[in-house]
Amino acid sequence: MLAPTPTTTRAAELMQLEDQYGAHNYHPLPVVLERGQGTYLWDVAGNQYFDFLSAYSAVNQGHCHPRIIGALTEQAQKLTLTSRAFFNDRLGAAEKQICELFGYDKALLMNSGAEAVETALKLARKWGYQEKGIAPNMARIVVAEHNFHGRTTGIISFSTDPDSTGGFGPYVPGYQVVPYNDIPALEAALQDPHVCAFMVEPIQGEAGVMVPAIGYLAQAAAACRQHNVLFVADEIQTGLGRTGKMLACDHEAVHPDVLILGKALSGGVLPVSAVLADDAIMLTIKPGQHGSTFGGNPLACAVMQAALDVLIDENLAENASRLGIIFRAEMKKLQAQRPELIELVRGKGLLNAVVIKPAADGRTAWDVCVMLMERGLLAKPTHGDIIRFAPPLVITESELREACVLIADVIRAF
Repeated sequence: MLAPTPTTTRAAELMQLEDQYGAHNYHPLPVVLERGQGTYLWDVAGNQYFDFLSAYSAVNQGHCHPRIIGALTEQAQKLTLTSRAFFNDRLGAAEKQICELFGYDKALLMNSGAEAVETALKLARKWGYQEKGIAPNMARIVVAEHNFHGRTTGIISFSTDPDSTGGFGPYVPGYQVVPYNDIPALEAALQDPHVCAFMVEPIQGEAGVMVPAIGYLAQAAAACRQHNVLFVADEIQTGLGRTGKMLACDHEAVHPDVLILGKALSGGVLPVSAVLADDAIMLTIKPGQHGSTFGGNPLACAVMQAALDVLIDENLAENASRLGIIFRAEMKKLQAQRPELIELVRGKGLLNAVVIKPAADGRTAWDVCVMLMERGLLAKPTHGDIIRFAPPLVITESELREACVLIADVIRAF
C-alpha cells in the first residue's frame, strides 16, 4: 500500500468547517474520510487506509457490506418508521431471530448503546423492586472501576474517568464501584441485600482492552446467582464476534441474566441496540414505562437481521479468533525488538491493545497513530499510552499480515 499524500486543501477546509461549526467534544486524527469498503477507508484525496478502529467495533462486518446495504435500501423504499404505537411487519421476526440466536425469551430494541445501557439499568432496578423485594428507591447496582458504558448523565454517575464526570454533576445515586477483575471485592459488595445487579464489560474496551483473569466472568456470574443479583453483561463493544466468539462471555460459558448489544448489531449502518433477558426479568416493565420513538423501527430491524446473518454466514467470529492469534504474535515479536517502546501487548480475538512507552523526546501513542496514518493505517490511542487495534472482522490473513508489516515499520522508525 502506498503512503498517503499530504493533507489537501479540500481536507483542510473540511476540518476547519468542523472546528468552526461543530462542538469540540472529539479530538480526531487529521484525516477526512469519504468512502469505505470492507477493511479499507479512503479520504477526500483518494488515499487508501487500513481501518484498524472499525468505528469502535461498530463495523465488524466491514464497511458497506453489500448484504446489509441491500437490506437497508430495500426496506428504505417500503417503510422506515411507524413508532411503537402500531405493530410493523419487521419487528417480530427481528426479535425472534436475536432471541433464538442468544438464547433469551425477550428482546427490547433501542438505538444507541447508551440507550441500551440505560434500559438495562431501569430493567434491573424494576426487577429488584418487583421480584427481589427491595424497598422503594433503595436498589443499588454494582459496577467495575474504569468502566465505560456511555456518556449520559445517568451513566457517568458511576464512571471513574474524570474526563467523563468533571463538571457534569450532581450525579445519580444508587451505584457502588468495585475494582475490575477482583472477585473478593465483588463478593463483599454483593452482601448488601439492596443490590439488584452487577453490570460489567467482559473486556474493558475503552479502558485500554483490559482482559480479566481466566475464570473471572464465571466466578462473578456464580456470585451473582448465589446472592440473587442479576449479572448484566455490556457486550456493546466485545460482542458480535469481536473477541473470537459470538459473545465475550462465551469464552467462559457464561449466560448473562441481561445482555446488552449495540454497535455491530447494524454493521455500522445506523444505530441499533438491544437488551435481552428472560420473561421473569423483561416483563417487569409494563406498557408506558419505557420506550423510544425510533426503537425497533422497520429499517433498523431489516438492517439488524442482515448484519446478524453476515456474522454467522461468513464465520466472522472464527476469523477473529484465528487472526487475533496471528496479530498478537506479530506484535509480541515487535515488542521483543523494541522493548523500550512497547510495554505490553494484550487482547482477545481482534480486539487488541499495544501499550506504548513515551519516547525520550516526549512523543507518545498519539504520535505513533499519526505516523501510522501517514503510512496508511488508521488507529486511535486511548488513555494516552494505549493504541487499540480492532480491524473489521472481514479482514483476510494477507491483509492482516500486510498491516502488521506497516505497523512494524512505523514502530522501528519511531
